[in-house]
Amino acid sequence: MTNKPTLGFIGLGLMGKPMAAHLLKAGFPLWVHNRSQAAVDELAAQGAQKAASAKEVAQHAEIILTCLPDSPDVEAAVLGEGGILSGAKPGLIVVDHSTIKPATARKLAAALAERGMHFLDAPVSGGQIGAQNGALTTMVGGDAAALEAARPALEAFSKAITHIGGPGAGQVAKCCNQMMVAAQMAAMAELLILARKAEVNPQKVVAAIKGGAAQCWALDNKPQLLFEGNRQPGFKAYMQVKDLGIVMDTAQELGMPLPATAANTQLFNAMMALDMAELDNSALVGVMEKLAGINLLD
Repeated sequence: MTNKPTLGFIGLGLMGKPMAAHLLKAGFPLWVHNRSQAAVDELAAQGAQKAASAKEVAQHAEIILTCLPDSPDVEAAVLGEGGILSGAKPGLIVVDHSTIKPATARKLAAALAERGMHFLDAPVSGGQIGAQNGALTTMVGGDAAALEAARPALEAFSKAITHIGGPGAGQVAKCCNQMMVAAQMAAMAELLILARKAEVNPQKVVAAIKGGAAQCWALDNKPQLLFEGNRQPGFKAYMQVKDLGIVMDTAQELGMPLPATAANTQLFNAMMALDMAELDNSALVGVMEKLAGINLLD
């Protein structure tokens, strides 16, 4: 027997599936649901219970975690026909690890609060590698007591959990995170191709600068893959574009300009035009190769 709460997990993609697997390893009873069945079957083989719908997950779980592509997907999973609310009881906690609009998170928090439930917007950073290693950074908006109830589950796949503030605050933090990620990827792409264009060894440049003031996550994690010719995700470029769209929409709602992020958004949009949508976001270097007329590995 276990005294751990029964959990649900909806959305078993590149991030969600390894996160759910960590919950099983930590000993939580777990119900899982996904649009495609293969991930459900894989987790069922590890001990999870299969659910045919989000409603069925809600009928069994005390805490439900979601990890879905975009705002409309989360709304449908929570509020839609056969969704979480149609099967939930008062006291349920929904923890959403998707990256969605802060306004959507606030809407869902209000809808659940009317029914005596809690919604935590808890986007994560660290990508597929972080999910696989149980080392995600989780930023949370919503009720502090609900977070404490859910914290043992989040600790199964998080290296850090920070309560940012009220509903939507976690998603604002994720906007800020994605602005910095985009800036790092853009700067890295430019510096690698500048070095190459100047006939200086890019690998030696990275080795020289990553220990100084230029040190950042991108330089710590991405250049070696690029030097090996590996541009596979990781974190897919089209998801970076989606997240930057959320950033720019949020800035527009707030009536403020984001000139650097706007420029970086255009660079990532160029990846879409060049059929690089499924590549890693670090493959932005491919856009710079086109612009400069030289390839990193030539």
